[in-house]
Amino acid sequence: MKSSSRGAVDPFIVMDVMEEARRLEAAGRSIIHMEVGQPGTPAPEAAREALAQAMATGSLGYTVALGLPELRSGIAALYRRWYGVDLDPARVVVTSGSSAAFLLAFTALFEAGDRVGLGEPGYPSYRQILRALSLRPVGIPTQVENRLQPVPADLESVEMAGLIVASPSNPTGTMLDHAAMTALISHCAGRGISFVSDEIYHGLHYGARAVSALEITDDCYVINSFSKYFSMTGWRVGWMVVPEDHIRTVERLAQNMFICPPHASQIVALAALGCIDELEANRTTYAKNRQLMLEGLPLAGFTKIAPPDGAFYVYADVSDLTGDSLAFAREILHEAGVAVTPGLDFDPVRGRQTLRFSYARATGDIIEGLARLRAFMALRPDGNVR
Repeated sequence: MKSSSRGAVDPFIVMDVMEEARRLEAAGRSIIHMEVGQPGTPAPEAAREALAQAMATGSLGYTVALGLPELRSGIAALYRRWYGVDLDPARVVVTSGSSAAFLLAFTALFEAGDRVGLGEPGYPSYRQILRALSLRPVGIPTQVENRLQPVPADLESVEMAGLIVASPSNPTGTMLDHAAMTALISHCAGRGISFVSDEIYHGLHYGARAVSALEITDDCYVINSFSKYFSMTGWRVGWMVVPEDHIRTVERLAQNMFICPPHASQIVALAALGCIDELEANRTTYAKNRQLMLEGLPLAGFTKIAPPDGAFYVYADVSDLTGDSLAFAREILHEAGVAVTPGLDFDPVRGRQTLRFSYARATGDIIEGLARLRAFMALRPDGNVR
């Protein structure tokens, strides 16, 4: 049977690493997971209890396409609490994870063949979703001196209909401050470039909080998720905020593409919005893990790292150790029993010399993983991949 060229996207390498780690575990190996950005904690307890009550008292059927009205209002209240932004709940669209939000946003904003800019290194699925929608991803190499975030000077000679930025970033954890975010938004506005802000790691910061694009403009798409700060990856529920004149367009797309987000997940998400103490305790754990990583990775030989502002990743330059991050990550997995992500996922060119380490799991796992990395690297005095 003939297949579409739109389906010829690259693999999501971290998922391949995760599967290989699973196979090793099934064979009896002990694996420390530093590859995937998945919290080691479950959804908040009170949120899970809310679902149990809902399941006991009634059926869970379709909701309206844009999501439960009370959840949309709760998300709008979150913007008041976190950023001081007065947001109309009508502009909030609940989605089946942030992945569905990207599909809706890219479909609503762009024509087939449009060029859409994204900073590199960056989340790999941006590129693949764009390709699957017959759009043209345009990688914009970012610079270390800008903490691997795009700046207007990087965009000046790039033809594009849209730009997507992430702050905190995956894989680097770096953030755009208010001035840097404003500069990018102003540049895009001046050129008629649609601006999409990926904010799914908001709430996970270790100094100053992250800045939302909505603090600067309403003429943008903002995408977020309950996966990271709210510890709900497998529940597949996220949201987006769109300009008022785009609500009906997105609603029609959502009706036809997804019908509605999962009702059960929306109930959990609504309750999770109020579980502040538990969620902040999770962030305290990440902060401890972050410090362990910043101290432990250099001791293991990974010295070229920059402290992340948020999220739960450390992105390391390993150019002094390898020119093949894919082979190096596989070596670490099989010989050290630690799963890490090769940078090729995030940067098709420079990623051959980088690795991403996640510290989203339990602190005990981080301690053990760092010990394994130190032992593994101690056996490699030549610094070359075998």
